Amino acid sequence: MTKPADHFRAGFVGLGGRSNVGKSTLLNRLVGYKVAAVTPLPQTTRRRILGIRTDPDAQLILIDMPGIHGSRKLLNQRMVDRARACLREADVVVGVIQAGARLDGRDQEFLDELRELRQPKIVAINKVDLVARAALIPLAEQCLKLVPGTEIVPVSALSGENVEELVSTIKSLLPPGPALMPADQYTDQSERMLAEEVILEKIFFAMREEVPFSTAVKVEKFSLEPERKLLHISALIIVERESHKGMIIGAGGQQLKEIGQRARVELEQLFESKIFLELLVKVERNWTRDPRRIEEFGL
Repeated sequence: MTKPADHFRAGFVGLGGRSNVGKSTLLNRLVGYKVAAVTPLPQTTRRRILGIRTDPDAQLILIDMPGIHGSRKLLNQRMVDRARACLREADVVVGVIQAGARLDGRDQEFLDELRELRQPKIVAINKVDLVARAALIPLAEQCLKLVPGTEIVPVSALSGENVEELVSTIKSLLPPGPALMPADQYTDQSERMLAEEVILEKIFFAMREEVPFSTAVKVEKFSLEPERKLLHISALIIVERESHKGMIIGAGGQQLKEIGQRARVELEQLFESKIFLELLVKVERNWTRDPRRIEEFGL
């Protein structure tokens, strides 16, 4: 049960920052479910991902988005434009930066943007488990100089350290009002979209630095066979070049087989069902330069 509207808070919370600072890991931690792909590689998040956390006193509608970065490529520009638009529309903005001995120049550029937003703001210093506590004091002071009056909350999205303090701070800044989404819902992503996120994550993990960023996943079939208690998922892996296709398939198809096995295991846990997963790799030259195709892939 949630509290009456006059004692309840709800709103949209934008998670912003440069690439690879742990926004998706933080989203998953805050929601309590895995709704966003997480890899060590930058720009894993391609589209806006919404996670919902409903507590007895508040509902946080958390929006993870692509990292803010400069690029001349159409795909990247579209991603960054949407990220900035989401930040402008949020009720509360959580700027995520990375803990370190000094403020990263790219984090500083983002904080310069954050300062100009009018909404209530929080700076979450993530990955505090990787640095000495003494280093956080000068880092927090730098953040306050760049974004005066903001709340500073050090956290570790990976371990969960101080995440509940961040939740409490967010709640205090949300506007009073009733829940905006059903209490039992934890994301607005469809099952197809969740499957695409899982498959893309496994591609990134398998390929590491070799994976071309111009890779997309599109689920074409998602059907349950009740008599067999089997979920059939068929997905296309889209790449731009024949060489990329060969890299993902691997010698004798071994790389693609490994990607499929890892994805199937996680999908079976996610959907609590046996899964038949079919992956095909298709070349679509220059799709990242085609606005229509980018839109079709939800990017």
